[in-house]
Amino acid sequence: MTTTTGAHPRFAEALTELGLDDLTARVRRFPAATRTAAEAAAAIGCELSQICKSLIFAADGVPVLVLMDGASRVDVERVREELGAEKVTRADAGVVRETTGYAIGGVPPFGHRTRTRVLADRGLLTHEVVWAAAGDPHAVFPMTPDALVAHAAATVVDVRERTA
Repeated sequence: MTTTTGAHPRFAEALTELGLDDLTARVRRFPAATRTAAEAAAAIGCELSQICKSLIFAADGVPVLVLMDGASRVDVERVREELGAEKVTRADAGVVRETTGYAIGGVPPFGHRTRTRVLADRGLLTHEVVWAAAGDPHAVFPMTPDALVAHAAATVVDVRERTA
C-alpha cells in the first residue's frame, strides 16, 4: 500500500521499518520552511522548547547526533566530556548529509543512512510531546520524548549550555 505523506520518503520508509506506520499520518507539512526551531514552533503553535533539534557533531572526527530542545544550545564541552573525546565540533553540511542522508534543517532524530551514537539532552523529557523534523525542512512530527529517545537509541545526558 502506497501512502502520501509529508515526510521524506527515506524517513517514511524508516517509520515503516520501525513499526511506526501510524506516525506517518501525524506528520505535518507546512508551506513555509520549518528549518529552524523558531520557524517550526511558530508553524506548529507550540513552545520553542517543544521542538527537538537533531544536530550532528564530530567527536574526534566521528559523527555523533545530539537531540536538544529548541530553546537551548548544545555545550560542546559537555558533549566532549560525555563522550571522552579530545575534540568536538559542529559537523559541516556535507558530513550531516553523508551521515544522516538528510539536509540540515530536516534531519530527523532517527532513520538515518548510517548508525551513529545518539545523545539526548534531559531537557526534552520535561514535555508530554515534542516535535521533530520528518526528513524534510517543511515537515515535522509529534512524539513523546520517551518514545523518541527509545527509537533513536539515545543515551539521556545533560549537555545543554548552562545559563548564568
